[in-house]
Amino acid sequence: MVTRRFALLLALGLPAPILLPQPWLALGAVFGFALLLAVLDAAAAGPLTGIRLERAGERTVWLGGSATVTLTVANASGRTVRLRLRDSWVPSAGASPLYHRLTLTPGAAKTVATVLTPTRHGDRPAVRVTLRSSGPLGLAYRQRRQAFNDRLTPPWTLRVLPRFPSRRILPEKLARLRVVDGSAVTRGRGHGTEFDNLREYVIGDDVRSIDWRASARAHDVVVRTWRPERDRRVFCVLDTGRTSAVRIGDAPRLDACIDAALLLSVLATRADDRVDLLALDAAVRARVEGGGHRSKLGRLINGMASLHPELAETDFTLLGQEMLRRDRKRALLVIFTALDTAPMIAGLLPILPKLATRHKVIVAGVRDPIVTRLAELPADAGATDVHQAAAAHRVLAERDRVRDVLAHSGATVVDADAGDFAARVADVYLLLKASGRL
Repeated sequence: MVTRRFALLLALGLPAPILLPQPWLALGAVFGFALLLAVLDAAAAGPLTGIRLERAGERTVWLGGSATVTLTVANASGRTVRLRLRDSWVPSAGASPLYHRLTLTPGAAKTVATVLTPTRHGDRPAVRVTLRSSGPLGLAYRQRRQAFNDRLTPPWTLRVLPRFPSRRILPEKLARLRVVDGSAVTRGRGHGTEFDNLREYVIGDDVRSIDWRASARAHDVVVRTWRPERDRRVFCVLDTGRTSAVRIGDAPRLDACIDAALLLSVLATRADDRVDLLALDAAVRARVEGGGHRSKLGRLINGMASLHPELAETDFTLLGQEMLRRDRKRALLVIFTALDTAPMIAGLLPILPKLATRHKVIVAGVRDPIVTRLAELPADAGATDVHQAAAAHRVLAERDRVRDVLAHSGATVVDADAGDFAARVADVYLLLKASGRL
């Protein structure tokens, strides 16, 4: 193949033969001479069959961060190779730079780095490496594309973990968890059901917690302290149906649900509770259960990383079947979904009473701030603004009715904006933990 330099050489040589008596013969001679140079240049280009590629670098990165993946290029041939290399990834991987130039003498090896700044969570694979070996004159080149099923090139996939903005409030929630758990003593903490220890009475303590026998032995007022139950089961259910694709700000609703589920999973794991995950729409998309506490959190994060909204109606009967498949031990069932009228009435409400009789159920939905903003009429409102406000009020009223029906069916409802949604879900969990209602 020829390069732009070959076209430039022709452009510079074509005007001269026009001045000669037989311009067509001269033009043919110029073109033939340039083509001969290109053929000789291509023959002098280093062979690509001796190029060996090897990858190294990061395997995982949080969404919003950057990862570096290196590609080591070795020349196993006996000739110098002038390479232009393109390391191609899927567009959402955000690879940069796209091209690398390097010259490899016989037996030499060089490493090039590609910085990946992904724009979506999930698996972002490398696609292919394109190698172009140029001749000494730069008029022609040899090219070879190596897809990652090629035996010479190892595959590489970067797993992009979902965004976790609520990580900034994790220290605060963990501090509250330590207070609830009894490892930090503070007045006014909640009571669990498992006896912890005895301590001296402090003004403000509940007099019902005084242990009179221990007080008589110690000749001082002593109170019992309780710790919340451990080894409870927390079951996170992520709705990945069509309602999870609605944009809340600049991200799908599912991203806010994943963020809240991550925060809840970290808290529950630190509280020695067992956390399981189920993601479903028309089919079960992810299931994470079992395993030890140390490995469980990593498996949960990896399970959520591959989730994306599906344009399908969510079949909540799958959730009922899944809970019936498990044992009858009581669990905290947290359903992350949308509080829309049609999906709730046709999907979740028919099975909610049965779930609520066996488990503690929380239904958590992210509120769309645009609807709330449209419900507020500006001072200079026109006819369009009035109609939009009326429609927004109707949506909010239907949402309130859905929330009341869910609460009447035995569920605790969390309805909050995306900014404080994860914190509200965590607060409900801590409240249930402190009051011993898990």
